[in-house]
Amino acid sequence: MTLLIVASIFFLAFLGTPLFAVIGLAALISFHTADIDPAAIFIELYRIAGNPTLIAIPLFTFAGFILANGKTPERLARLSQAILGGIPGGVPLVVLVACAFFTAFTGASGVTIIALGGLLYPLMLKEMYSKDFSLGLMTSSGSLGLLFPPSLPLILYALIAQVNIDRLFLAGIIPGLLMIFLLTLYSISKSRTFNISLHSFDGKDALSAIRQAAWDIPLPFIILIGIYSGIFTVTEAAAVTVIYVLVIAIWVNKDLHPVHDIPCLMKESMVLVGAILIILGTAMGFTNYLIDEQVPMQILDVMKQHIDDKITFLILLNIFLLAVGCMMDIFSAIIVVVPLVVPIAQSYGVDMVHLGIIFLTNLEIGYSTPPVGINLFISSSRFSEPVVTLYRAVLPFLGLRLIALFFITYFPILSLFIPQLFGR
Repeated sequence: MTLLIVASIFFLAFLGTPLFAVIGLAALISFHTADIDPAAIFIELYRIAGNPTLIAIPLFTFAGFILANGKTPERLARLSQAILGGIPGGVPLVVLVACAFFTAFTGASGVTIIALGGLLYPLMLKEMYSKDFSLGLMTSSGSLGLLFPPSLPLILYALIAQVNIDRLFLAGIIPGLLMIFLLTLYSISKSRTFNISLHSFDGKDALSAIRQAAWDIPLPFIILIGIYSGIFTVTEAAAVTVIYVLVIAIWVNKDLHPVHDIPCLMKESMVLVGAILIILGTAMGFTNYLIDEQVPMQILDVMKQHIDDKITFLILLNIFLLAVGCMMDIFSAIIVVVPLVVPIAQSYGVDMVHLGIIFLTNLEIGYSTPPVGINLFISSSRFSEPVVTLYRAVLPFLGLRLIALFFITYFPILSLFIPQLFGR
């Protein structure tokens, strides 16, 4: 009977049943078979909803939707090109910086590819970069900003793993910059291979771009300085961000109409938040059952019979998380997998902040990992190219990001240096 139930649940998932329904069904059946009151699921959902930190998720999500649907992508692309376009590998660097900034605020790589792809992909082709290089860079850069604050996956991981959000925000800075640095070096070398001609720096154009983006530029600095100077908390920073982008989008830049556009964006963003919250509630309820049944401890006992050291554990963890990143969206993966991984990682002495950066780096890479990384299909649709072409295009970038993952995983100082510095 148990095998039949498990098979039925997997079959429903295969048919495309919403994830929250699959997890909720698994939780209800599990609690019923263990003679536990299934109200525990709804109690967990209520507990999650009552967490004050959770308010930051809908606020930052709404702010990201406002930025994505206004003219911020155009201003950001023009600013990056005006300042960086004249250096070797400047246009690819424009792509990397613009996508990282945008993904950090939207928290969704697919949105970045859709919003910026129409601007940056034609620019790279115009500058005589090859189609494969341009496709690979755009597809890989779509998830590049997930390690930078105020990325929603960082907040969600901190909430589930019960890690200080401020420390996690700081921990992602160096690993995120390392990823950009490696991709920049590769882009510079490819620029020389393609014999890309350099443009001289145009001060008037740069000044015009800065003026145009004058209200967009301060946003990340307001958030970071406000949080780490103690002026406001992460939740308050989210509220400040929403007010700031609303004022700028409606009354300063006049990108959006307060009556026609804002209610629609609010509805769209809250649909995404609702999906996250209902998955979060059902998954945490199911996790409680797994913990009560000591499933993580049983997995740990099996692993300790075959894995004696932290290094081997981290190797297997990376392989597992890359596979998860290919098959699940990042929010679902965090909600479902983190509660199971955390106790096992703690037993091997892995710092929870470091684990969070490892976790998100793997999921970030998994987005563009063949054969089923979601960014591959988004790019295929956005740029009207066969997905097989995307497989070939992303391979060099995938190799570089795996190198970065190696350093991030086995040199914890990259993640922990800034948090420790601020901690002292």
